[in-house]
Amino acid sequence: MHAFLVTLLVIVSIALIVVVLLQSGKSAGLSGAISGGAEQLFGKQKARGIDLILHRITVVLSVLFFLLTLAVTYFKI
Repeated sequence: MHAFLVTLLVIVSIALIVVVLLQSGKSAGLSGAISGGAEQLFGKQKARGIDLILHRITVVLSVLFFLLTLAVTYFKI
């Protein structure tokens, strides 16, 4: 069970890295990071098309990553 969970965790980790790297950058530099975060928070930018799909896949993979790490530590013998 532990080996299966670790293997699944590695696959989810690699998939999460790939999906994050496929996403397009939303800002340019440090000043864009501050204002871009505020725009994202208040919903001024709407994700469309592939960006929306990649965002949803990232959320799902990150939740899976979190749950799998908890399961690996729980089932470790």
